[in-house]
Amino acid sequence: MGVPQVVIVGRPNVGKSSVFNWLVGLRLAIVDATAGVTRDRLTHLIDIDERFVELVDTGGMGIKDTDDLTEHIEEQIQTAIDSADVILFVVDTREGLLPLDEDVAKRLRYLTKPVVVVANKTDHEGLDPQADEFYRLGRKVLRVSTKQNLGKPDLLEAITERLPDASQDGEPGEEPVMKVAIVGRRNTGKSTLVNTLVEAERMIVSEVPGTTRDSVDVHFELDGHTFIAIDTPGFRRAKSVSTDVDFYSTHRAQRSIRRADVVLLFFDAGQRLSKVDKQLCAYIAEEYKPCIFVVNKWDLMVDAMPTERWVTYLRDTFRTMWHVPIAFVTGQTGKNVKALLNHGQMLFKQSRSRIRTAKLNKLVRAAIEHNPPPLFRNRRPKVYYATQVAGQPPTIVMFCNNPRALSKQYRRYLLGVFRDRLEFGEVPIKLYLRKRESSDDRNEVDGKLEY
Repeated sequence: MGVPQVVIVGRPNVGKSSVFNWLVGLRLAIVDATAGVTRDRLTHLIDIDERFVELVDTGGMGIKDTDDLTEHIEEQIQTAIDSADVILFVVDTREGLLPLDEDVAKRLRYLTKPVVVVANKTDHEGLDPQADEFYRLGRKVLRVSTKQNLGKPDLLEAITERLPDASQDGEPGEEPVMKVAIVGRRNTGKSTLVNTLVEAERMIVSEVPGTTRDSVDVHFELDGHTFIAIDTPGFRRAKSVSTDVDFYSTHRAQRSIRRADVVLLFFDAGQRLSKVDKQLCAYIAEEYKPCIFVVNKWDLMVDAMPTERWVTYLRDTFRTMWHVPIAFVTGQTGKNVKALLNHGQMLFKQSRSRIRTAKLNKLVRAAIEHNPPPLFRNRRPKVYYATQVAGQPPTIVMFCNNPRALSKQYRRYLLGVFRDRLEFGEVPIKLYLRKRESSDDRNEVDGKLEY
């Protein structure tokens, strides 16, 4: 289970970014009276009652963006809602309940996730009756004021109570079902592979590009293991999305990637890589999903091109994805498909791996001794200790004296060390840098934490 996500939503200009900054304790999100300043999701790791969560700020729901980015903003909001464990629905006590608040409430009404209405700008007790008006939305209402610093303990307690159980990784001895999303450009043989896996004509297979219009879950077994294959519509370039069907197919395929445990990114061995392939790869990386590059229809190219040329071609194109394994298969005949799924299981296992804190700190100490971080403003950055806080993806928090002092290049070096020396060498790793609080006197010594 990954780090739980707490997502802040609401109509424009109710103080969502103020609530975000208030809970984080830093001025990260831009706070402005102009509606629509926040467009992309903004994420920050916070510690609530000794449990790490990702706090996510989103753009205003229902806004008509002046730069014609409404569709992009709505997509970012929906992505955040889909991945949320707890939702904070922020409203404005001073302005009261508006029709757009009710529209947001309708959008959240049928979610099974916990939703808390946060009545911001309740700056004094005299405004409590106005805040109580939001009980009409059918949710618990918490009165807060970021400006007056009121209500934060109650809000943090409400979040903690609604977080999923930290031990929700399945019962002991229970084998989790691996969900495999099969994605790629149109007509690369994705549905053919699904038919081969289930040994039946479950998907409609056609030479006409774009036959699959929706994401479909197919359950099957292999060697006593249960899988769910998610067959997805073929991706198209944004400017080629000309119909509502294409638009929703793309969104469903992206949602399938977010749902998946492992993603198989399909390429046609007889075609060159395209912009769509690069966009897909970027989206998979953005979602931190374990991935295998699958070169399909290899039977048509095996005599014309050595595998090494395709490997070099993929590595040169996707330079930041050098850890992703590559498979050559023929989906129609099933050649190498079993080995592909076995490798997918290995990635699934890697993504769920947990590393003891002592082992992790010993490795961090050795990496820093071998290659110390560069000086920052004439001072050497100091790393105190590190700990893994979640799996799927493996998430490591490193405490130091100044997170900004460790450059992106040095962080990439540390991630490379983790992949080389730990159990998750082929899957994405999240690395967070946190400043050690003055009350935290833990230090790593000889691979152990001392107090």
